[in-house]
Parts: sequence; C-alpha cells; structure tokens
Amino acid sequence: MSGKTALIAFAHQERTSFNYAMKEAAQAALEKKDWTVLVSDLYEMKFNAVLSRDDITGEPKEPNHFKYGAETLLAWKEGHLAKDIEEEQKKVEKADLVIFQFPLHWFGFPTIMKGWLERVFSSGFAYGAKSMFSEGPFKNGILHFCGFNVLAPQIAYTVAHVTQEVRVGILKSWEKRLETIWEEEPIRFLPIQDFDTSGGYVLKKEVEEARSADKYGPTVGQHLGKPLPPDSQVKPEGSGL
Repeated sequence: MSGKTALIAFAHQERTSFNYAMKEAAQAALEKKDWTVLVSDLYEMKFNAVLSRDDITGEPKEPNHFKYGAETLLAWKEGHLAKDIEEEQKKVEKADLVIFQFPLHWFGFPTIMKGWLERVFSSGFAYGAKSMFSEGPFKNGILHFCGFNVLAPQIAYTVAHVTQEVRVGILKSWEKRLETIWEEEPIRFLPIQDFDTSGGYVLKKEVEEARSADKYGPTVGQHLGKPLPPDSQVKPEGSGL
C-alpha cells in the first residue's frame, strides 16, 4: 500500500468529537503504512456548500437562462470553474482512496458535505451521460455512479452513549481495517446492462427470470423479495462496526 494517496473529506465542526478521533485514527493508520494523506476539513475550510453562478468564472454561456449543470460542464471543459472547486477536484484526482468521515444528520449527510459533493463532483469531471453506474449515489447513487469502487461503510453506532473503553475499541477496529483496506473487495452493484433504461431503470424481465432460483436478491433496491447477498452494501454481522 506504500506510495498511495488517500483523501479524507471530513465534516464535523468540533475537534473533541468522535468523528474527529476517527479522522485522526485514519490519518495516522494510513501514514504508518506510508500513504500520503490529504484532508479536506470542510468546517475548518469554511467550505461554501451553496451552488450558484459564482461556481464559474467569467461570463456564463446563457446568462439569461442559467442552467447549473450545463454551465459547470462547459466551465470544467474550458478550465474556468471556481478556484475552490478546482482545488478539491485536484485532491480527488490524486486520491487512490477517498474516506468520507461525517455524522449522520437526519439520516443523511451534513449540509456542508452534501454541498461539497454537489459542487466538486461536477458534470464532466465526475460523471457524464456515457459513464453512469457500471462505468462510473451515496454508494450507488453518488459514488458508484461517478466511477468509484465502493467499499463497505465503517459505522460507529451511538458513540455518545457507550463507555470510553468501547469507543477506544471502535477506533482500534477502524485502524485495524485500514491496515489492509487496499486488499478489500468492493461492494457489488448491478451493471447498467441489467436495466431497461427506456423504462425508468427497472430490472429487465429476463434478468429477473435468470435470477429467480438464486438464494439472494441482486442488491439493495433490487432484492426481488430475497435476502441481500453477503457482498452487498452493508457489512455482515460481527464485522466490528
């Protein structure tokens, strides 16, 4: 794993938080294995999470009918995206591994992390009409969509309500996983060829029929009423989360 680069996109405003401890543990564990670790501390950076016309420099192509996706695609091609977007995109390009470290807010990202994803993972840079899903969100709809090989999440539950001993154990489990994270197999997703793209991305009837005798369903959202496969989008019980 030596010689590789990791990017930690970190979204928590307090350095006394367990999220910060997770970020520090990841950085130390990877650097111990001779990784170069880049950190985007979004609150520390005061990262702008709001999409706007200011995300491009110069005059937009259609100033009277501004379309964010089309304008940022053109700006990416011509090299006039906003400086903060370009700087973050350069970090992503350098990274062999990207870790998103954040607390769940209402079962999703903190606003600042969502804004980072929306602004940095721009059209052209992160995705396009010819590079969806199998060639490529969170996980399938964002990361796999944009071409990432997605690993299972590392989730720490109810850290505010467990003992210090348990919290230390969670950190050690995370550090242990990072020692061999480059050897992990990515989560399985269905290839786009299995979907009828003319009918709202539903699974093709022939794919359903071919899988009718399978013990497991294909994946989350397309489980066909069966249990999820062991290499699906969540880690199995006893995985040390």
